[in-house]
Amino acid sequence: QVQLVESGGGLVQAGGSLRLSCAASGRTFSSAAMGWFRQAPGKEREFVAAISWNGGLLNYASSVKGRFTISRDNAKNTVYLQMNSLKPEDTAIYYCAAGRSAAATAKAAYDYWGQGTQVTVSS
Repeated sequence: QVQLVESGGGLVQAGGSLRLSCAASGRTFSSAAMGWFRQAPGKEREFVAAISWNGGLLNYASSVKGRFTISRDNAKNTVYLQMNSLKPEDTAIYYCAAGRSAAATAKAAYDYWGQGTQVTVSS
């Protein structure tokens, strides 16, 4: 069992940066792949980025590659999403999720989810 709590969302101007954090509880965090998804109003929840249990595999959606960086600190049971050069189209609720493979981009491949944190990018 893994419980996830996101933080770090907020309002930022286009071109700005935010860092999201996801604090996890549970013994299986250090062996789990971790992902970030987002859901904009009226749209499906979509994959953003994922990282394998040891950080050896990173996976990004094409829309964020080169702007977002996912990382994790297993000693702190925390995964991060550094978001730079933010655009208005990045506005969404961002969710942290735990799964079995960082290569997976489908929601169904992730077993545990946080409640989400709102990111709003103004133009």
